[in-house]
Amino acid sequence: MPTPQPLVGRTDEIAALDHLVAAARHGDGGALVLHGEPGIGKSALLDHVRRGATDFRVVEASGSEFETELPFAALHQLCVPVLGHLDELSASHREALQVAFGLGSGTPDLFRIGLATLDLLTCAARRSPVLCVIDDAHWLDDASAKALTFLARRITAEPVAMVFAARDDSGLDALPGLAVPGLGDADARTLLAVDGLATIDPRVRDRVLAEARGNPLALLELPKSGGFAPPDTSSLPSRIERGFVSRLAGLPAGARSLLTLASADPTGNPALLWAAARELGAEVAAGAGAAESSGLVEFSTRVRFCHPLARSAVYRAAPAEERRRAHRALASVTDPEADPDRRVWHLAQAGTGPDDDLAAELARSASRAQARGGVAAAAAFLERAAALSLDPGARTGHTLAAVRAKLGAGATDAAAELLTTVEAQDDRTLAKVDTLRGQIAFARHTDDNGADFMLRAARRVAALDPEWSRECFLDALEASLLVGRASGIMDTVVRQARSAPPAPRPPDILDALILLTTEGHRAAVPLLQRVLADSPMWTRRPALATMVAAELWDMGSHARIVDWLMGTARETGSPHTLRLGLAQVAMTAVLTGDPGKAMSAIAEEEAIADALGVPSLLYPRLHLTALRGRREEGLALFERANSSGIGQMTANVHWAAAVLNNGLADYPAALASARQATEPGDLFLAGVALPELVEAAVRCGEREAAMSALESLTERTTPSGTPWGLGVTAYARALVTGVENDYVEAVRLLAESPLVPYRARAHLLYGEWLRREGRRRDAREHLRAAHELSSGAGMEAYTRRAADELRATGEVARGRSASGQVELTLQEVHIARLVATGATSKEVAARLFLSPRTVDAHLRNIFRKLGITSRRQLRDLPDPEIIGTGR
Repeated sequence: MPTPQPLVGRTDEIAALDHLVAAARHGDGGALVLHGEPGIGKSALLDHVRRGATDFRVVEASGSEFETELPFAALHQLCVPVLGHLDELSASHREALQVAFGLGSGTPDLFRIGLATLDLLTCAARRSPVLCVIDDAHWLDDASAKALTFLARRITAEPVAMVFAARDDSGLDALPGLAVPGLGDADARTLLAVDGLATIDPRVRDRVLAEARGNPLALLELPKSGGFAPPDTSSLPSRIERGFVSRLAGLPAGARSLLTLASADPTGNPALLWAAARELGAEVAAGAGAAESSGLVEFSTRVRFCHPLARSAVYRAAPAEERRRAHRALASVTDPEADPDRRVWHLAQAGTGPDDDLAAELARSASRAQARGGVAAAAAFLERAAALSLDPGARTGHTLAAVRAKLGAGATDAAAELLTTVEAQDDRTLAKVDTLRGQIAFARHTDDNGADFMLRAARRVAALDPEWSRECFLDALEASLLVGRASGIMDTVVRQARSAPPAPRPPDILDALILLTTEGHRAAVPLLQRVLADSPMWTRRPALATMVAAELWDMGSHARIVDWLMGTARETGSPHTLRLGLAQVAMTAVLTGDPGKAMSAIAEEEAIADALGVPSLLYPRLHLTALRGRREEGLALFERANSSGIGQMTANVHWAAAVLNNGLADYPAALASARQATEPGDLFLAGVALPELVEAAVRCGEREAAMSALESLTERTTPSGTPWGLGVTAYARALVTGVENDYVEAVRLLAESPLVPYRARAHLLYGEWLRREGRRRDAREHLRAAHELSSGAGMEAYTRRAADELRATGEVARGRSASGQVELTLQEVHIARLVATGATSKEVAARLFLSPRTVDAHLRNIFRKLGITSRRQLRDLPDPEIIGTGR
């Protein structure tokens, strides 16, 4: 094998890597991704890290171009050296890893696998720090990539360092990265000198320097592989690959055959290689010696090529029939019981044409991969199954299944491209295609055609399958809610659904929504209430169910749905259900004036989103910030929501802006936002924004706008008859009419309401009116109540409004104690609340997908900020003091 590539001109990269290792040595773990083109020197930098970490336990993994279909393959490779610590893990973590690595049965849970891996490495790091080296990370299988990313973002309090080497399109953008550039001219000349090439002809040397463009591998290989040849216009990696191929020319056939076998086997298992070679009748000893003498490969406890480009070059250089023979031989020596999926993969690569039996085997491998959490792997198996299927129906079925799997893996562009290959003629298949097109469009950030595709699917099957047709209409609405693109879609869905086939059973949610749109709330509310009382509707349409409950101003039903969501999510471990449930918990907490609970739910949802590698749900933060009256924070969130490209509930932004600006007494801004919030007619949001529109319009002197909004609000809340809806309508009416009985009615209706912010606003508006009427003594009673309620609910802007009004009556409001003015992050608030209930660090860690050491580090910050020293003191603090002004 060639000597390690000299490290010339890599001062900055070496400093960054040395800093990472030194920090991990002292318990401050971290990760770094080295990005760069093939041959740029990433592997040499990994060698430097290995050599410098003499006091570390080094564990390694490498992505494989030919193993991306096999879930958790790279993670297993990384963990094998430390599996001796498996018995030290909890039963659930031990089981999670056994399932992931195919050592046990069950369905993998990515979160548990990530935490179990963290736990495993933490156990290994008790004796010495751990260095994880992951080469060729751009070829990691999808499941391993997600697990390793999860791990890399959670080792900050552990003596663990992770270094990845990857090409620029690795998909590891969420991790800290360092681009490895080409060498400058002086360093490139130095490298040539170090390698003994300084004496080559100066003109040849200059040409090598020009063509290598600072790529170290090119500088070392080009003189050996065509440095004296005519100019070549092909890409640099191709030239280097051809250089590796040139070394094959003088090798005997047996050595070339052995190299082809080695390049086709992603495991690097020498026992498998020798068995396959014997299957082909190759001379193993002679072939191995000649192959190693080429410098392309090393046969040891693992088969290693000198560079990934060498492996690719050898594989591509082999004739197609020789590659197929290699895969057939590898399949024949792969254990069908222990490793059925890799065996089938080899058989698929060995195939020359359609084979329905092999396609069926690939489909079974896809099912196993999906059961193990390998959604991307399942997609690859299914796509290959489709290509090998002779039967048109089977081919279409495999292709559609592959599209669903790709969509599930987040590969929306690949899913869309594959979907174009479906040759569908019948309406059922066309409807499935349209449904998938709709799901792809909803998943894309810039495509607004999702509802159109789903509605077309509904029309296609209206006569064939009326029930499915109705479900397609509701799918369009539910999907729009889940991805935050509901604005204006309900009207479109309902307009087309009016021609839908009748419900096979009593009127359903689609009938109720049609009635709501066509005849209004008075006609539709009784049916909506009956449908909402049907709990199975929650399981099928949880997002729609929560919005209907809120549309009815019915917090009781909303709370029952949220409790079911959270219970189901905790029981099943579904991250998507849990995120929706937590977002609704946060929204309920905002509406009831419990910012601490809202912050905790938001922090937990953000932890799950971070673990999934997806954006967090932004709307709970929007509403919490608006309620608290934080202008700068609110403006930043509004900008983030509007510029994120994910269309995340535009109406939420407008409603939150209206609430924020009314609290700040910026009524023109509030009026503009409230008008935008009510215009699309969205479920819940249009209705709950109407009181904001009334208040802002009255303050701006736009009486007609206020009266129109009041009429719409009354039409929405009267049929439901809930204290919340009627109380809010009463104070909105009082703003328009100036009649004292309306203020009194609002205070009475909201007196026992858990919706503290609305109680506070009823008292504030009544107190403001009384002061303007010159009744200062009466005003003080309500302004004090408004101040106390607003302050307790964290409504900072409304608290200031109440304090200003009290001051105008000649009374100074009592401020909150300074001890409550702490600056905890949302995550710290959540940890503090959990620990205050008696949760251990391990329990909190499992809840937030962190390590116990990370939780302890957060606790130290919390103690410092709160001026306390123990968990007992934390439990003794009143909750409002804990949440203070936490960010």
